[in-house]
Formats: sequence, structure tokens, C-alpha cells
Amino acid sequence: MKKLLGKAIALKAERMPQARQTPMVVAASDRSLPILIAKAGSSARFAWEEFIYGKIRNRHTRAAYEHAIRKFLSHCEALNKELPTVSPRDVGCYLDEQDYAPATKKLHLSAIRHFFDTLVTRHVILLNPAHSVRGVRLQVVEGKTPEITVAQARKLMQSLDTSHVVGLRDRAIIAIMIYTAARVGAVASLRRDSFYDLGDQHCLRFSEKGGKSREIPVRHDLQHFIGDYLVAGGTEYADKSKPLFRTTIRKTKKLTQNPMSAGDMARMVKRRMKDAGLPPRLSPHSFRVTTITDLLSQGVPLEDVQNLAGHADPRTTRLYDRRQRRVTRNLVERISI
Repeated sequence: MKKLLGKAIALKAERMPQARQTPMVVAASDRSLPILIAKAGSSARFAWEEFIYGKIRNRHTRAAYEHAIRKFLSHCEALNKELPTVSPRDVGCYLDEQDYAPATKKLHLSAIRHFFDTLVTRHVILLNPAHSVRGVRLQVVEGKTPEITVAQARKLMQSLDTSHVVGLRDRAIIAIMIYTAARVGAVASLRRDSFYDLGDQHCLRFSEKGGKSREIPVRHDLQHFIGDYLVAGGTEYADKSKPLFRTTIRKTKKLTQNPMSAGDMARMVKRRMKDAGLPPRLSPHSFRVTTITDLLSQGVPLEDVQNLAGHADPRTTRLYDRRQRRVTRNLVERISI
């Protein structure tokens, strides 16, 4: 018995040095982390969680930045790099290898640069390798969103069948995007109490991106569109916290208690445009372009249009201005060759 016990102790002693030499294995709780972050220790893990879950509050920005950072860290792992050894050359070559549009490359560089700033702050690395890397030169003077003309918008509104609640709902949604220049995401987030009466006029309160809350007066025809929808759907006196626009049960034309998402509204608009025979390139954002261009064409000051659109910078509002494109279109038609 003593001999067997002695052999067991000796065997255990022989295996102990081998255990110390075994490469570090990522714990089960760290599997959601990029491997380079998990290997770099607790400070790197803290920096990752601080940046992804603490600093970025917008879920869409968080998803885009996390995807960009994970892809770059996977690239570094394939090069057998560790976080302290990542150099500006690695960042620059990575961006050169990606078959992305210039705007997407700028987004990836921004995500990498900000994340490595956090690693520097948390003393994981000494210098930010992306700080000196220059982004792709990109000068945008006009946005890519196609414009829906006033005639096309009227054609779309007239094509809607408003003999049932679904047609009334869709008309109200499209009219809100036209007459308020609101983004489809802001329209989808409307609640019953977002549409209210001030005594002399009705208003809509939108929750815009960036945490902005904006109150926009409702013109009288839009007020009737929304009112007709609420009466037909039996939601005129619904609970204030309920969604303003609800989904339907397939083709039964009966409303559910579930809110329409931005994706639901975008698909609805695409479907309605197709039924009206409008170009497939048009999207819900096209209404925003048309409203801004139409107001600027009428001589409305840029500052007022900027306020309606909810832009922090007037240069952003100018990206929606399509007046110059109309001039160019008329100009090329005059070429006599």
C-alpha cells in the first residue's frame, strides 16, 4: 500500500511542471471575448467591456464598432500578434486589404482608433497604433439617398386603399415621414402619447437618434390622417404607453398589440412603392430628401430646415439638398452634340 501511495505522489510531482508549461487556455466565461483580449489579462477585458458596453450607448453603433474591432483583432491573431506589438503598419495594411467603400473604411478606422485609446487609458498598451494612420480621403457634397419627386409622392399617396385600417395606417406613416422629415426609426418609436393636442394644434414628439427628443407641429391634413387611423383601429383612447402604429395578423387586416419596427415600416413602404409603379431604389429615407429639398427650393432659410430635420450641423442638411442635381440634369439635356 505504501509503495502504491509513493508512486502516485511521485507521478503527480512529475506532472506538475508540465502543467505550468501548458499554454494559457481561455476560460469558458471569456469565450465571447476576442482571443487577443482574453490573453492580455484583466485590464484588457475591462477595457473591452468599458468600450463596447459602457462608452457606446447606441445599439447600432455598438454592433458596427464591435464587428469592426473583432475583425481587426482576428486579423492580428492570424499574424501571431499580441496587443502590445500591434503597429501602425498592421492597421494600415489591414485597411488596404479590405474591399470596403471609403465610408466603411473610415468607420473601421474610427472603431479601431477609439478602442485602442481605451487600451492605452487602461495601461494595456503604451501607444495607440491607429492614432497616426490616416483615413481614406472622402469628401461628400451630396448624399446617395435617391430623391422621390413631389409628383411621385402624390402618386404614392393616391394609390393607397384607405377603405380599411391597414391602408389608413400606412397612409398615416408615409404622411408623417413626408410632412415632418422624420426618420423611419423615429416614426417606429412613436407611442400613443407621442401624438397629443396642445389646444390650438396637435403635435408629435419624436425620440431621435443620439437621445434627442423633438416636438414637431402636425399640419391639419396629417392630423386627420392619424385621427382616421386611430378611430378605425379602435386605439383612439388606448393606453398612453402603447405603440402608435401596430402590426397586423397576416392578411386579416386586424391590428395586434405589437409595435411596427423600423424594418416593418421600411418593407411596407417598399411594397407600397412597388404597387404604385415607383422605382425600386426609393426608400423611406427618400421622403426626408424630398422634404428638405422642397423647403429649400421655396426659399426657406437653411437654419429652419436644419431645425426641422434635427441636424446638429448645417453641412449635414446640405447633403440632402438636390437642387444642384436638377440644374445639372437640365444642363446635360441642353448639350447639342
